[in-house]
Amino acid sequence: MLHVSDLLLQHREVNTFEEFVEVVKLRALDEMFFRIDLKPPFPDTPENWDMVLEAAFSSANKP
Repeated sequence: MLHVSDLLLQHREVNTFEEFVEVVKLRALDEMFFRIDLKPPFPDTPENWDMVLEAAFSSANKP
């Protein structure tokens, strides 16, 4: 299961929400489940951040 908190710890080089969305898309290729357990702490995180992350995870091209 992919957790937002784990991604934040594993990808400390990410500085924007948009970069984080790309990380979610990449990691979604190897995961079946996604847990939104923490709001990303980026200054550009939108109000609908949870829906954006869920859509990024769900729309990833899975084999």
